[in-house]
Amino acid sequence: MYARTATAAALLGAAALLLPAPATQAAGPAGAHDEPAVIAHRGASAYAPENTLAAIDLADRMGFDWVENDVQRTKDGELVVVHDDSLARTTNVEQLFPGRAPWKIKDFTAAEIATLDAGSWFGPEFTGARVPTLRQYVNRVERNHQKLLLEIKKPELYPGIEKDTLRVLRQEGWLNRHHVKHRLVIQSFGADSVKAVHEQRPDLTTGFLGMPAVADLPTYARFTDQINPTHTSLTADYVAAVHKLKGAHGKQLQVSTWTVNTAAAATRVNDFGVDGIITNNPDIVRDAVGG
Repeated sequence: MYARTATAAALLGAAALLLPAPATQAAGPAGAHDEPAVIAHRGASAYAPENTLAAIDLADRMGFDWVENDVQRTKDGELVVVHDDSLARTTNVEQLFPGRAPWKIKDFTAAEIATLDAGSWFGPEFTGARVPTLRQYVNRVERNHQKLLLEIKKPELYPGIEKDTLRVLRQEGWLNRHHVKHRLVIQSFGADSVKAVHEQRPDLTTGFLGMPAVADLPTYARFTDQINPTHTSLTADYVAAVHKLKGAHGKQLQVSTWTVNTAAAATRVNDFGVDGIITNNPDIVRDAVGG
């Protein structure tokens, strides 16, 4: 913990000296012939508590355009940015609400979640960080002039969350032409969820988190623009197979891979020709491959 805290403090002081990453050219995180986009996974989550405003602010100061987050829904219908479906790992919910195990997001109201400390588990300098609502999160991304890879998390737990997510994005100005074309991708592990987003907003860029069989890729290409597998399962042949197809918007189907946290892994997937690299350590990946 102390080594991580020291690293975070050093980055907070030095990040302002870093030059911004080059802008990407395509609607998604990168074009097929560009250097891969480096996407800060849950923000700069190796150096600040994941999915907090502090993590995306740090990614911004480090010069990274793209951030990734996870969206779930509270008991009273508010969308919040948390990875796990339980609040236990990344907040002090067990101390504040000891009798409500297993502390599922869907069992808490937005007001209750707003009282939680989502930073002190990571390091004392982040004490008091909160679980952001999706509204708060996209407004901060907007303020930072960043771009968003939004994951709809565990959609099977939250029927209709796709419609809810699109409503918030529309209300906060994220479904206008500029954002849709240049600054937003929505992805999920749920194929039905990706389909639902595509059906409700066919103009949006979407991604499927997983690695469908090569024979099934044409089916996925009808409703998605990206196939985004874990890097440990990825091969050069698979990337080539994806790139042979056109996605839902008639452009080359792309690959963004996760969660790549070492220079060696980044170099490996870059050699495969991936379009984006999702990482907790965006500085390490950028040093390894550019982007």
